Amino acid sequence: MAAALESWRDYPRRLLREDFSAALVVSVLLIPQSLAYALLAGLPAQVGLYASLLPLLAYALLGSSPVLGIGPVAVLALMISQALAALPAGVSPAEGALVLAVEVGLVMLLAALLRLDALASLLSVPVLQGFEAGATLSIALSQLPPLLGPSGRWEIQPATAAFGLGAVSLLFLARRFLKGQPGRFAPLAVLLLSLALAWGLQAQGHGVSLVGALPPLSLQFSLPRLEAEIWRALLPHALLLGLMAYVSSLVVAESLARRRGERVDARRELLGLGAANVVAGCCGAMPVASSFSRSVLMHDAGSRSRMTGVFVALLMGLAAWLLAEPLAWLPKAVLAATILVAVLSGLRLQPYLEAWRFSRPEALLMGLVTIAVLALGLSAALALGVAGSIALLLQRTARPHVALIGRVPGTEHYRNVDRHQVECRADVLGLRIDESLVFTNARSLADVVQVHLDHHPGTRRIVLLMSPVNAIDFSGLEALRELQGSLERQQVRLDLSEVKGPVLDRLRAGGWEQWFRGQIFLSHHQGMSGD
Repeated sequence: MAAALESWRDYPRRLLREDFSAALVVSVLLIPQSLAYALLAGLPAQVGLYASLLPLLAYALLGSSPVLGIGPVAVLALMISQALAALPAGVSPAEGALVLAVEVGLVMLLAALLRLDALASLLSVPVLQGFEAGATLSIALSQLPPLLGPSGRWEIQPATAAFGLGAVSLLFLARRFLKGQPGRFAPLAVLLLSLALAWGLQAQGHGVSLVGALPPLSLQFSLPRLEAEIWRALLPHALLLGLMAYVSSLVVAESLARRRGERVDARRELLGLGAANVVAGCCGAMPVASSFSRSVLMHDAGSRSRMTGVFVALLMGLAAWLLAEPLAWLPKAVLAATILVAVLSGLRLQPYLEAWRFSRPEALLMGLVTIAVLALGLSAALALGVAGSIALLLQRTARPHVALIGRVPGTEHYRNVDRHQVECRADVLGLRIDESLVFTNARSLADVVQVHLDHHPGTRRIVLLMSPVNAIDFSGLEALRELQGSLERQQVRLDLSEVKGPVLDRLRAGGWEQWFRGQIFLSHHQGMSGD
């Protein structure tokens, strides 16, 4: 909090013009997106506008990224829609969305308080990309009914389809041929054209479903419903929503920070997103996160600080106030077209091909998560992805990689005998442990070393190069004790080299001086050269 306030006190006025210009561009994109994503979540359209106002101020106060675009997000909107299906009877979706937003915010704030920002690692890149691809396809499929016919029914209504497919065509053409500022303003131009046509043709009389009259802008702070039954029903969904919102937002923030030569504070991102969601739940909005397209747009438009988010909120509030009556004439098919084009523009097959070339198991996990999103739902897919990532991690670390190493001729460097031309001693075996020694792999250490020893029966001493070992737990300590006991029975001495300080501290804390019989060498070359 103190760091955030300090950064605001130092805000240079010379950045004001650049931040305001960037906010103008982003606000144009947010108007149709905010309405569309609220409808995608099964909520009234104005809820999306509210999610683009005060939550941005909360993030600007506590967040760390100058270009992270906070607001309604397509993938989260789909997750919110599925979460609201779990509401008890008598609770409206709008009321449930407020509870869900506050729960997501409290989960994030608690995680920040407990310094659990490392939770981002629960979703590996393959899982995240597979999930987003599956959600993209699911969102696209969900928009076909409102795009082509009456909401909720799979049939083609000619007037509705004309508006929907016409908007899709114009948006795709704009993305293909219009670059820079004209391309950024294309969604707003399509929206205004649709409004004019719907009003001029009296589209509602031809069976076209419209957004309808929006209530006047009325931001009032109030607590959501406090019945325990509602909070219990939504809590599992809030945990998944919070994890997905944080991970996806952090990925976007770090990616753009690398482009700009900046750094992102992961804990402050948790604080900013948590505060934004709590505020969203208290001002009639819906859960929020960052949007990759919106954030890239802020970056490209020249955003220099989080003040851009403040200006976006002000401009969105002005738009919601001035455009409430005209937006009533907006066909829902046009909003469906906006969602369809936005999400499909981010659908890429390249990550699947890259993952297949790099790691077949990770590529299969990516594809499995994508299929699970479509077949089982978002929550099940996320749970499957986390479980799959953990399974792959355990599979990779269950058996520590122990390499036989020899000296590169004329040097004091030691490398893997399978990859380099090296010299080896007949009586001293040099081995390198390439993993930390923890409970997932410690039991296999003695067996892995024994395999190398069986291939070198003349060995009277083994020197373990420990420099890659960054950590050791009690299971690892016991594994070393077991290894030394096994080697002693075979009249082979165990020595260690290049043990890192933190690892040595843990060994001493475990009282290893009482049973360790070998030596510790400062360098592996000294260990191999000794007797």
